[in-house]
Amino acid sequence: MKKTFVGPQLRQLRRANKQTQAEMAKALGISPAYVNLLENNQRSLSVQMLMALSEKYSVDWRELVQDPHSNVLSELRSVLQDPIFGEAPDLQELRAAIDHAPALVESFLHIYRTHRTTLDKMLRQGQDRMPDDLIASSPETIIHDFFRDHQNHFPELEDIAERIRAEQPTAPDDVYAMLKARLDSRHGVTVEVKSVEDMPEALRIFERGEATVFLSEALDHQNRTFQLAHVLCLLEAEDTLKTLVQDSGISSPTGLARCQVELANYFAGAFLMPYAQVLELAQTTHYDVDRIAAAFSVSFEQVCHRLTTLQRKNATGVPFFFLRIDKAGNVSKRFNSTTFTLAEYGGACPVWNIHTSFRTPGVILPQFVELPEGERFFTISRTTDRPVFSRDSQDRRLAVALGCEFRFIDQIGYAKSFNLDREDLFSPVGINCPLCPRQACSQRAHQPLFVDLPISPDRRGNTRYES
Repeated sequence: MKKTFVGPQLRQLRRANKQTQAEMAKALGISPAYVNLLENNQRSLSVQMLMALSEKYSVDWRELVQDPHSNVLSELRSVLQDPIFGEAPDLQELRAAIDHAPALVESFLHIYRTHRTTLDKMLRQGQDRMPDDLIASSPETIIHDFFRDHQNHFPELEDIAERIRAEQPTAPDDVYAMLKARLDSRHGVTVEVKSVEDMPEALRIFERGEATVFLSEALDHQNRTFQLAHVLCLLEAEDTLKTLVQDSGISSPTGLARCQVELANYFAGAFLMPYAQVLELAQTTHYDVDRIAAAFSVSFEQVCHRLTTLQRKNATGVPFFFLRIDKAGNVSKRFNSTTFTLAEYGGACPVWNIHTSFRTPGVILPQFVELPEGERFFTISRTTDRPVFSRDSQDRRLAVALGCEFRFIDQIGYAKSFNLDREDLFSPVGINCPLCPRQACSQRAHQPLFVDLPISPDRRGNTRYES
């Protein structure tokens, strides 16, 4: 049986209850010296002690044995591979830093993120075009980090969505009509579908002064329903939205507006796919996205996004990341409840078959991938269609990817047909070429920023960046 060490979690639990080691020892019926050994990971946690902690402090035993700092540890390991730091500390030293100096670690990571943002902007702008906000993070980065800090889960919005659904139980096929009726009866807001010519540059407009929601006829039924759920959030969860946005630490007007939009979209997904129901169906169908989409009358992309939010305490789904790109590789949406690092800008790894999915529209492509640091993930990729309303708006597809850590593979139906013992099962991928240290990659399109690849006039390698 694998030994379980919970020193940092135990120390945090004791401090949260404002107890000394002696006081915790008395509550658990053990000696203060034994508490000290547990906190310093010099003794493993027995099943009996785990149950005692769970009973005395009313905590879920799974919270004690899981690693709450896995995302931070993953990011710290990745950052310290930058050659500017020289030889990286070992894993034990990194864990000790996170456990005993978390504020210092977060400050270090913040400084490095600022450094990376600065380099990225210099690369894009050129030395003769340095903007005034050189080190300011983009709104997209701020929003991504805000959602990831919350494990991509907002219980306040889930509760409001569930309350409204409980007030008006409705079959998935009738939700659109229910939303129209509720907006009218509760808020005096009417819904009107307008032609593409009347709304050439928008899919939804909420005119508060006119108490009217205008929807473009370019939207299909699923997305019309989603947009009405978004508006319902603005009206019935306004105070909650304001509180969440204010507590986000975001200061820029653009960032604040984007945060409100993404939170309202989160609510819409929670409203259309109630938490307990979607989690049960996901687990029953082994996360069959099409099956879930059919059950709730929503789109493939909406289900993928919803699956990343199933992080409720004591009712957790598989942690997923979600990424959406266009045909040029530009990232237009990303959410993450895993340790996988998602590219913020275009140029995600071409070895990843999210790009290949454009060749086979509507077909799900599964893939096992391995990052340079050794982390392994399973992903599925598929195209998703944009609104088509004329001959000029055809083939405006995007591609989405959903992925989880390999350790959850037994819960994912898309992986059932694979031989998991194959040595060549995993495709080596990177975040993007400028940050990828892999050598002899035939898909390399940029010289890496922090690695000097060997090059010689006497030898031609797989690409012109390496001999």
